Amino acid sequence: MIVIVLFMLALAAVAGWWLSRQGLAAKPWLDTGVAADARVAGGPTLPIAKIGLGVFLAVVGSLFALLVSAYSMRMQAADWNPMPVPTLLWLNTGLLILSSAALEWARSAARRGALDDVRAGLVAGGGLALAFLVGQLLAWRQLGAAGYVLTENPANSFFYLITALHGLHVLGGLVALGRTTARAWLVPAAGRLRLSVDLCAFYWHFLLVVWLILFALVAGWAGDFIAICRQLVS
Repeated sequence: MIVIVLFMLALAAVAGWWLSRQGLAAKPWLDTGVAADARVAGGPTLPIAKIGLGVFLAVVGSLFALLVSAYSMRMQAADWNPMPVPTLLWLNTGLLILSSAALEWARSAARRGALDDVRAGLVAGGGLALAFLVGQLLAWRQLGAAGYVLTENPANSFFYLITALHGLHVLGGLVALGRTTARAWLVPAAGRLRLSVDLCAFYWHFLLVVWLILFALVAGWAGDFIAICRQLVS
């Protein structure tokens, strides 16, 4: 239960940060002037696409929360033998962090209207994410060559399951990112890409947070952190 709470708190922190950037905390009734009248007359300012992404990520977050819960409960069994963490996963984690940072840079550039920086950020973010997926596959090959196959142990099965599921979400994000990157060379102004880049950046930040939690789980840090929390509570 503690694992689920910590996982959902982390996702809620990301969601809260994102919603705070959308102006949902604004109080238009306290504003005056033509700009305020225009906002009131225009109705809600949050695009439907952002609402849809928020709903989708809520479902995805619930799915990963269930997997994290199942992992934490199953690891208490006597037949659970933890897998060694491949060194390559550290490099992959760094690649995903850089990919998320590149997309955040592209999002900031879209707000400034710097189209060249938007293009550079999108290409860099997509390339780093693709390198992350290749690194994950190489980590699988290393583990398989060392004898840690899918059916050998429940810990192995969970590792391959959660990393594969996360990788599929990264792959799906790359499809959307590829479409946005292609549009970046067709539009004359960065303003037309602002919504698409914003959605891609937030999706990447979400995947990064999920991966950091999953990485901590398979590396054993999450269990140590939970033990410390239990000692503090008791």
